[in-house]
Amino acid sequence: MIRCPDCAAELDVDEDEVEEGEILSCPECEAEMEVTQTHPVHVNVISEDDEEEEDDEGEDDLAEKKEDEDDDDDEEDEEEDDEE
Repeated sequence: MIRCPDCAAELDVDEDEVEEGEILSCPECEAEMEVTQTHPVHVNVISEDDEEEEDDEGEDDLAEKKEDEDDDDDEEDEEEDDEE
């Protein structure tokens, strides 16, 4: 038997019918959980904060990449100026 990590409600999950990585929803508190192990079944709550952090990290990575590209362009411009 599995219990919701947030509210301890019983979750009716059959080990043979669930797959690793599957998302389950608690019928009581509606928390979303990811199945991390199937025999025995273990779940981790997926918090909305985690999802937002992942989105923010992706945006940060894009911003950093853009800054790096801009820095590379500036360095190339300086090298061309030095050659003249």
